Order: sequence, then structure tokens, then C-alpha cells
Amino acid sequence: MMPSKETPIVVAVSGGPDSMALLSMLQKQYKTIIVAHVNHNTGRIGQKEEETFVKNYCQKYNLIFESMTIKNHTKKNFHNEAHKIRYQFFEQLLKKYKTNYLFTAHHGDDLVETILFRIMRGSSMKAIHGPTKISKKNGHTIIRPLLNYTKQELLDYNKKHNIPYCIDPSNEKDIYTRNRIRKQILPFLKKENKNIHLKFLKFSEELNEIENYLTNQTEKQIQIRWNTNELSIQNWDQLDQIIQKRILEHTLGKIYKERTHLESKHITMLQTLIKNKSGTTLDLPEQIKVRKEYNTLRFIKEETNNTYQLELKQNLILPNGHQIKLEETNEDSNFVCRLNKQELTFPLIVRTRKQGDKMIIKGLNHHKKIKEIMINEKVPIHLRNSYPIVTDGEGTIVWIPGIKKSQFCKTKEEKYDIILKYY
Repeated sequence: MMPSKETPIVVAVSGGPDSMALLSMLQKQYKTIIVAHVNHNTGRIGQKEEETFVKNYCQKYNLIFESMTIKNHTKKNFHNEAHKIRYQFFEQLLKKYKTNYLFTAHHGDDLVETILFRIMRGSSMKAIHGPTKISKKNGHTIIRPLLNYTKQELLDYNKKHNIPYCIDPSNEKDIYTRNRIRKQILPFLKKENKNIHLKFLKFSEELNEIENYLTNQTEKQIQIRWNTNELSIQNWDQLDQIIQKRILEHTLGKIYKERTHLESKHITMLQTLIKNKSGTTLDLPEQIKVRKEYNTLRFIKEETNNTYQLELKQNLILPNGHQIKLEETNEDSNFVCRLNKQELTFPLIVRTRKQGDKMIIKGLNHHKKIKEIMINEKVPIHLRNSYPIVTDGEGTIVWIPGIKKSQFCKTKEEKYDIILKYY
């Protein structure tokens, strides 16, 4: 939906023929125009003059002029950094002037170049489609009214209406892939069809519709499957493969703020992990470990050491924030253990499990491995190595709090003089 003529609008203006043509057209429609100019500060000759040119134009026609200069950027990721900085600047202006409408001068030739460039780069389907006429970003509306026009049509418009503009000489250099597309491939396509940009626009709009549908379906699944670093894979096979992939991409987006270390192979690795039986793990970049536990994937920041051994005197707060207290209670669940001092060697110790740990479960006459007990009781894998185990002074395991009691744990009817409770 286009804004009314009374609504303030922000227009991105470089000073080139495209943005100056757009600005001229908008001057005829809107009363309050905020011109936003960005000096990319790349060392190219003429950038300061372009800023002065746009500023003088705004003064002549009583337009609001706002500018900023990019001061710090790296050559390696310049285009991505510059894009991010530009839109941060635009959003600041939208907020400052209390409007939600940003106009940019992307035209039909830009659209063709963008789509071809992304295909050549091997971008995914959701990234191939070019800019749309109207899109939303952070609650704001971005409008690109020139997508139906070619570059030549904008040049002709400027000539007809005597619109001044600047020329960026870097657009003529063949060292840039986009420039080679513009100078070599685009003219060939236009010979085949002078309205090729309209064909690409239709193609882009259809791709965008498909992308919106897939995004909506993915978000619905994320809402019911994602919960604080855990992804439910219940009935995973019932989902289409493309939705499965999108869910995993979305999940990694939540885990990683910056996705510079992620590649398509990590999605493939997660898909393989899901197909494997429970109990398998996967290492991802930045010390993120993924564990499959039954119908759940858990994403955990790996810790260097989560073992401990502590003496239990009165009340003990464990490293995970849980507690074991000596106190009176009538409760008789696995969260409570009653002991007879005469049967044990003191002090009592609370520690994490060790390889080969065994315990005689109350009511049984043989030892059972702690590992097997935890598996049978479905203790999540990521908790097993840090789960508390209570032993006496000689290392005999007397209780796994909240899970199983040993032969040393007494019923309320038996003789005991210590009560332990696990919180």
C-alpha cells in the first residue's frame, strides 16, 4: 500500500541517474521528502562531490537532506557490511521523522543482474529472487517503484526533464561480476527480448510467493517444535523434506547470531543425526554439541569440565543449582532417601558418575550399572555426566537422587537416623 501524499517519506539517493530520476518523480507526489545519502568512503574519486551535489539539490528544492559516511569497514565483506550500515541509517531516519516508508531506486536491470548474479553464485532458492516492489523489514515498508523501468528508460526520463545526476566510474570496470553481467550478458538478453526485465520480474514475484508460503509453513512448525535450545522431531518423517530443511536452517539461525561458520553440510549432518537411533551426537562450530535424545534434538554449549565431588554435611547446593538437604519429611519417593548410619562409612559424598559405576537397587539382589539405570529411566544424555550420585566414604553408591534408591535406603517402617531430600 502506497503512502498518502501527506505522509513523510525517506528516499535513498546516491546522486546517480536512477535515484535522481526516482527523487524527481516523488517530488511531484509527496510534500515531505527526507533524502538519505550514504558516502561509502571507499577512496573512489568523486564521492564527496556526489554528497555535495545531492545536498545542493535538496537545498534548491527545499528537501530535507540527511547524510552519513561509513568510517570503518573491511574490504573482504564490504558489500555486506555497507548494506547493513545503510539500512541501519535508513531505519534511524524513519524513526526520527516518524514514518514507515522508505523508497529505493532499484530498477528492472538491477533485478535481472541480481537474479543472474545469485544463480551464478549458487545461492539457495529462497535467496535467488530479486527485490520486490514492496517489502517489509523490521516493521517498515520498503517501496521500489522503478522495477518496471529499464536503465535506459530512466536515462531518457532524466534527459527529457533535465534532471541532473552524477556518474560513478566504478560501474564501468570489468573487475566486478555484476558489471560484467550488466555490460555483456544483459545486452544479449535484451536483443532476444527487449522486455526481459518484465519476464524476470514475473519470475521473481512467483519465487517470492513460493518463498512466503514455505516461510509460513516453517514458522508454524517452529512454534510447536522449538523450545529453549530443544527441537522436537516427533513425527519428523511426516514433514516434506523441504520443510525439514527449512526448520533446521531456522533452528541454526536461533543458535548462531552470526552464521559465518555454517555451511549446507551442517544441515546434511543434522538430517543424518535425526535418522540415526537415539544416543548419537554431533559437533557443530563454536563448541555447540547436538544430542539426539529420543524425539528431541538438544543444542548444548559444550563445557570443558562438568564433573564434581563434594562432601555432604548439612545442606549442599550442587553446581546445577539443585540441592540435597538433611531434613525431616513424610515423603517416600525417589527424591527422599532414609539411611542408617551404622551401615555406612562417613562422610557422605555427592559426585558425578564414573566409568563402571554400579549400584544394588532396593529390592534386587545384584548390581546394576549406573549407565543402564539412567538409560532405562530416560535421563537425557546431556544430563548424565553431571547428574548427582550419593556415595558413602568408601565409594559405595547409596542413592541416585530422584531416580533410584539402593539397598541402603530405608522405608519409613525400617530403622534409619538420616533423611536426605533432593530438590
